[in-house]
Amino acid sequence: MKKIIKTENAPAPIGPYNQAIQTGNMLFISGQIALNVETGELNNKDLDTETHQVMQNLEAILKEASCNWEDVIKTSIFISDMNNFAKINDIYGTYFNTDTAPARETVEVANLPKFVNVEISAIAIIS
Repeated sequence: MKKIIKTENAPAPIGPYNQAIQTGNMLFISGQIALNVETGELNNKDLDTETHQVMQNLEAILKEASCNWEDVIKTSIFISDMNNFAKINDIYGTYFNTDTAPARETVEVANLPKFVNVEISAIAIIS
C-alpha cells in the first residue's frame, strides 16, 4: 500500500506526480529543483543558492515524513553541466555526515525541468 506524502513547505509538483510516496518503511522523494515554495519562482541567482534551495526542498519533504538526512539511503543527482559537479558536491556534502552518507549517482543530462542546473531525488527509510 502506498501513502502520498505532501507538504506545503516544498514546491507542489509541476506535473502528474507527487512530492513523495511512502510504501512500508520506504520513502521515495521525487526530484526537486530550486523552486521557492513561497514565491513559486526559481531561486537560482547562482549555483550555491540553487543547490541549497534544492536541498531545503528535499529536507521539507523528509520532515513531513518524519525523516531526516540520516534516514536517506540513496540519492540521484542530475546536473546540466559536469563542470558544476565540484560546487554542487561541496554543498550537497554539508547536509550529510560523511561516515553515513547515502549511496548516489551523479549524471550529466542535456536539460532539466525549467532549464535548471541541478535536480536531486532521494530514497529514505522511515524509522
